[in-house]
Amino acid sequence: MNKGKDVTRSDAKRLVFWRLKSLLLLLFVVVLSLALGQRFLTDEAVTYDDIEGHFKYGSIGGERNLGIPYWIWQAAPKLCPELLPHRQADDRGFESIGMIYEGDNTLPVGVSKRRHLGIDRVFLNCSVCHTSTVRASLTEERQLILGMPANRFDLMGFERFFFGCMASQKFNRANVIPLIDSMGADLDLLDKYLVYPVAIWLTQERLALLASRLSFFRQQPDWGPGRVDTFNAAKAVFNWDWSQADPAEMIGTADFPSIWYQAKRKQRDDGQPMELHWDGNNDRVEERNLSAAFGAGATPPIIDHKALGRIADWLETLPAPAYPWPIDKAKAAKGAPLYAQYCASCHGANGHDFAGARVGHVEHIDDIGTDPWRLNSYTRTLAVNQGNLYTGDERYRFKRFRKTFGYANMPLDGVWLRAPYLHNGSVPTLWDLLQPQEERPGQFYRGNDVYDQQKLGFVTDAAFVNGRPMFLFDTQITGNGNQGHSGPAFGTALSDDEKWALVEYLKQF
Repeated sequence: MNKGKDVTRSDAKRLVFWRLKSLLLLLFVVVLSLALGQRFLTDEAVTYDDIEGHFKYGSIGGERNLGIPYWIWQAAPKLCPELLPHRQADDRGFESIGMIYEGDNTLPVGVSKRRHLGIDRVFLNCSVCHTSTVRASLTEERQLILGMPANRFDLMGFERFFFGCMASQKFNRANVIPLIDSMGADLDLLDKYLVYPVAIWLTQERLALLASRLSFFRQQPDWGPGRVDTFNAAKAVFNWDWSQADPAEMIGTADFPSIWYQAKRKQRDDGQPMELHWDGNNDRVEERNLSAAFGAGATPPIIDHKALGRIADWLETLPAPAYPWPIDKAKAAKGAPLYAQYCASCHGANGHDFAGARVGHVEHIDDIGTDPWRLNSYTRTLAVNQGNLYTGDERYRFKRFRKTFGYANMPLDGVWLRAPYLHNGSVPTLWDLLQPQEERPGQFYRGNDVYDQQKLGFVTDAAFVNGRPMFLFDTQITGNGNQGHSGPAFGTALSDDEKWALVEYLKQF
């Protein structure tokens, strides 16, 4: 009898032991799952309370789609320095392609960070294309200006660098992980043996896919800084078959636009919305903002509407900065009636009042006569396809894209910062734009932020700035034509004194 009781007690102890062991195992699995879930299911961007910081460094969601792991971003210039044009020894990351670094920030203006899928990932945001610098001379400090065209940023150089580096034999675990470790990444075991090896592979795969979708740019001449092929890039969303594309639509390069005073661009004199984009292919600021976000990787499934909305609200009333140098008031006064006669009906009463009978209307290409390639690159087929985006949410669905037959008349707020001029940036200064087309410069250098206070534009005769070569823009290359906007109706027949007066007046915009 006692022996049986001893067996029963032993079985009970074993049962308690196994139950306790199972409970502890279950507790361990739960804790591990919560820890892994916390790490790999977190989707949290670095945020900024001030709107300027949000514009410069805040996420709009693109990291979820095209995000590059933070430490791979930091290591890439050291891993593939030969792919960065004109990189200098003291460069911080991507300065050689015109990106701007502030203070001690480890990321340039226009790059945001988000914790996603267990890793810090970075990608571009709105300000990378809409922020740049200006200065009076090489010895003066640069002034950072939000909302102006990013005239120094070489987007094609950026794309070529990442596509080339990630496709190179150097981009592998054996090279990348020791490099980022040496840069202070402080990787733990999970990072070293799981997270970053997978991240390296995924980065290669995603960028290879993106490179194939953007293969059109391999058939294009160099864009140079301050330019983008907006709508050929947009075709990548629809897996465009470039082998079947019409050669006439393969080049659509244009300058980055300014983005100030967006509320004033919602209505023109006749009560209808202004026609937006260079070719007026949409007349809703809200749709234009969503479309522009695609350039930062923020496509319909992953876009952060709240974050983009903060920027859109701020831009509605953001003014262009005032011209910071002396203005000859007497000369400007002589230019005012000339502007009213030759410019106001198409470009607004002044830099704050956008009233004008033709402001926000598309002018037929036959009437304006400027380079047609950007216009031709946007097709009816693309317009139809864009209407299929956001179909699951009518609040965001594109309904206003259409094909046009010319370029839109734009207000001239902050015109002094929008050089070079015409939609493709083919005319270096406002003075040059007032010359007959045959007298405009056929070649000039782009990428400088030193300002030409006489002609109103950036200095374009310097082949090198601080030892770094500028980009030689050639108007004979396809898509770079500087013709059009020429003739008596456009003021190119005025006397030199009248032209100088008009340029002086435009400094007030």
